[in-house]
Amino acid sequence: MILPGATLGMLGGGQLGRMFIFAARTMGYRIIVLDPDPLSPAGEIADEHLIAEYEDACALDRLVRECAAVTTEFENIPASTLERLALHCVVSPGPLAVSTAQNRIYEKSFLRDHGFPTAPFAFVQSEDDLINAFEMIRSPAILKVSRFGYDGKGQTKAKDLREALAAWNIMKRETCVLEGQVHLDTEVSVILARGLDNEIAVYPVSENSHANGVLDITVVPACVSPELIQEAQNIAREIAIQLEYVGVLAVEFFISQGKLLVNEIAPRPHNSGHYTIDSCVTSQFEQQVRAMCGLPLGDTRLLSPVAMVNLLGDLWQNGEPHWEEILKSPRAKLHLYGKREPRAGRKMGHYTCLASTAMAAREEALKIQRELRPEK
Repeated sequence: MILPGATLGMLGGGQLGRMFIFAARTMGYRIIVLDPDPLSPAGEIADEHLIAEYEDACALDRLVRECAAVTTEFENIPASTLERLALHCVVSPGPLAVSTAQNRIYEKSFLRDHGFPTAPFAFVQSEDDLINAFEMIRSPAILKVSRFGYDGKGQTKAKDLREALAAWNIMKRETCVLEGQVHLDTEVSVILARGLDNEIAVYPVSENSHANGVLDITVVPACVSPELIQEAQNIAREIAIQLEYVGVLAVEFFISQGKLLVNEIAPRPHNSGHYTIDSCVTSQFEQQVRAMCGLPLGDTRLLSPVAMVNLLGDLWQNGEPHWEEILKSPRAKLHLYGKREPRAGRKMGHYTCLASTAMAAREEALKIQRELRPEK
């Protein structure tokens, strides 16, 4: 076990890294962040911030010398970086799991080859591939770049082949995945942790709503059948096992006509798991520390029904938002990420609302959201 007092490394300096640092420092660990942005939210609160690219040899050597374990806060860290670090210290999650999740073709191939349910899909590397894929999948479909797409970026809906070809040209004919657009009942996600000893701890299933491709609100417990909840948790467990995963993992699902379909895998804590900070015995970020350090995993029990709402940069269009609308609610919790430049669609923070039921938590969260909107 890697015990408090040790130094841990974080690759990436965004809000997920920042919240990891809060958890780790509370537990008594030192943190070194590697991130090229001198104003990164995680770097500003770390014990040390190495301002360098993720493949910088000197920075990586420094992590190797000082860190007992290293983790990531986003999936697009170069595989060569993770492989180099893994020769000298614990890297959680490992290079194979991260490389699988950072490329939609690898991810979809993994899901298909292991029999996990997905929407229909086909890979596109040429114009003939796209024509054949659209013939197989039919309309409506969604074209997604294989790498670096997130929060609705790098994907376009296409109602016919002409639109699909136009979208592919806009994407500079990058390798893509064409997915069938399924009828959507709702979306849910499962956050879990898997330890070095193969122990798995699963959080309650969250129900998610999106706006413009970005998560808007998460409600827990999800309002879906106990059978679907159990099935989603079982699928997420099996994905973690098949990936030989160590760390915190998120699995996003569509529910379509009463059936679960795996949408995406995220090899890290997830936006839809932020509710765990305020409403679970152990947050997903403390769990990330526990998993990478070989500690027993924490209790994932839900202490209160909860709703979480993202705060995007759009709220700042008329100046600083009216935070009193959140803070006047005795069961609401505000979390700001320390980002200095608000931009439309940029995640600047979130808030959670605790209540006696999931419906009451959602209603309170939406009431606050209406009060915060710039047009007020």
